[in-house]
Amino acid sequence: MSCTIRIRIQPQPFDAEEESKQLTEGRSDVGALVTFTGYCRDEGGTLAALTLEHYPGMAEAEIGRIAEEAAARWPLSGLTAIHRHGRIVPGEPIVLVAAASSHRQAAFEAASFMMDYLKTRAPFWKKEERVGDRDGDWVRAKATDDAAAGRWQKP
Repeated sequence: MSCTIRIRIQPQPFDAEEESKQLTEGRSDVGALVTFTGYCRDEGGTLAALTLEHYPGMAEAEIGRIAEEAAARWPLSGLTAIHRHGRIVPGEPIVLVAAASSHRQAAFEAASFMMDYLKTRAPFWKKEERVGDRDGDWVRAKATDDAAAGRWQKP
């Protein structure tokens, strides 16, 4: 099965419904579409914004490599990964992963795989701006994210 992969890194919000439509429109072979949209949350009212930085070119290449690996592992017909950069306020979307396949399990696993690796290997840096503090602090990697990604390691 041939898989169409679309990767975008952009500052503006995306339309998850439109992105899903592009993966499935006119396709009778798609039996499942799994989407995940990650949002900026307000952390109990203490977070004013997140600022995400990346290396243009490097980030797209790494996400593309991860997507190619997903397409090699599961029978996908389409895979979309969109990640935003810049200043994002609570309630705005940050990331979208959409995986289309003939079968639901492949779509679920591919979407989960993509998100686990986006959290741990994609070259993004995140700074949290707290209410009343415009300087912010850089967010450190989390062991729980590394553990989640570790389940996809081949023995």
